[in-house]
Amino acid sequence: MASSLPHQFVLPSKSSSKSAPILTSRRVVFRRIRVSVSEKPYVPASAVSDNGEAKLPVKKIPGNYGVPFVGPLKDRLDYFYNQGRDEFFKSKIKKYHSTVFRTNMPPGPLISQNSKVVALLDGKSFPVLFDVAKVEKKDLFTGTYMPSTDLTGGYRMLSYLDPSEPKHAKLKQLLFILLKSRRDQVIPEFQASYGELFETLEKELGEEGKSSFQIANDQAGFNFLCRAFFGTDPRDTKLGTDSPSLISKWVLFQLGPVLSLGLPKYVEELLIHTFPLPPVLVKNDYQRLYDFFYESSGFVQDDAEKMGISREEACHNLLFTTCFNSFGGMKIFFPNMLKWISRAGVKLHTELATEIRSAIRSNGGKVTMAAMEQMPLMKSVVYEALRIEPPVPLQYGKAKKDFLISSHDAVFKVKEGEMLFGFQPFATKDPKIFERSQEFVADRFMGDEGEKLLKHVLWSNGPETQQSTLGNKQCAGKDFVVLMSRLLVVELFRRYDSFDIEVGKSALGAAVTVTSLKRASF
Repeated sequence: MASSLPHQFVLPSKSSSKSAPILTSRRVVFRRIRVSVSEKPYVPASAVSDNGEAKLPVKKIPGNYGVPFVGPLKDRLDYFYNQGRDEFFKSKIKKYHSTVFRTNMPPGPLISQNSKVVALLDGKSFPVLFDVAKVEKKDLFTGTYMPSTDLTGGYRMLSYLDPSEPKHAKLKQLLFILLKSRRDQVIPEFQASYGELFETLEKELGEEGKSSFQIANDQAGFNFLCRAFFGTDPRDTKLGTDSPSLISKWVLFQLGPVLSLGLPKYVEELLIHTFPLPPVLVKNDYQRLYDFFYESSGFVQDDAEKMGISREEACHNLLFTTCFNSFGGMKIFFPNMLKWISRAGVKLHTELATEIRSAIRSNGGKVTMAAMEQMPLMKSVVYEALRIEPPVPLQYGKAKKDFLISSHDAVFKVKEGEMLFGFQPFATKDPKIFERSQEFVADRFMGDEGEKLLKHVLWSNGPETQQSTLGNKQCAGKDFVVLMSRLLVVELFRRYDSFDIEVGKSALGAAVTVTSLKRASF
């Protein structure tokens, strides 16, 4: 508005009469206002509080990728051997004074074409990996490389599809239908399969003084999944008891580039980290698994055809979901959970046994969903195990556009096309979110305050408080996995007052050997 005024005009004199204004030569000069740009850096709106004050400094993402080929190779050797995975990340956080930085992630050359990532290693920045409006999840399930589709019948599985792809919603809906249709079979089949597991453990303890939980769990887990989902016991088919070994071999061909098998460094580097293992070596094993699923899942294939999915593609996806996702999760998480419960000691064991048995008695002596809702300590223990050692530690996403990421200390700009990587155990053990973050706190999620923390439990490719939908990438079987885990704790402490184990290492987590089981005394 000021710009429409003339540059000079005459004001009345103070001594002028009211009746006859007198013009004066006194002039007031208005000068054009010049606007200058501040030399201070622009603070994005998301980094500004409601009152306009800057919350966090805007910083350049620290770190670098090193010389091509050499940098990724050095980071790979540090990650697997020179430092180890956790120390690899801790050392970079310390070096850059930031939980967000640039680095290379394995496998690097010659398996992945581009190993460059922006690492997100705190509980505030990590959740952006779940925001499918900002990140693409296409072909990123295993990270900076993708295994050959020859390992999955020539199809890209649901886990590798972005929600924007048409088949994503159809295939995920098919899994929802399967889970809903078979929900009444879950508890009885789990009790039957894991009842056999505990009988096996007791028998081997009596004969040898110890028993591998790993071996018994692999067999019981696969039997349970097939009986619960498809109504078929694999031991009554041509598969017999071979399934766990067939699956483990098949999974190795997919995950080998990001695993350490404990072999000598240079043998392992040449064998699984430099060149992909040829799918033809597991072709016959995979065919045996496929034949079993094709014969057992006809009723699901019928639903798939109605949705426009071929029976063959549906079967490959059911195999992948059951063997890779569900069985793989049980194989990793169940031993890890037992490890943490065992280390917590007899006091926790007694409290769990008391709570679980009391709730079962109050519900007619049966394990039901209602009974488990009356076991707050048991529920908290499962969530705490998922928090402290989530079964899937690595998450990836590719930026769909330029946007800002906030850590606890700064704001960073990510550019379209950049690969984002999150190491989940650091996010779920963020000391700025969880007190005693490195400790297993059994009752952490009990009560109103404990339940508020569940939004920071991120094991399922999304927060625990969020539901899996057709439009996101959260695990379709999220609630199923929680239920299975609860059932294991319930079945364990229905039967035993306490237990002891020895813990070793395996490529996928803890190797648990049971050394004692104290039968229920009350």
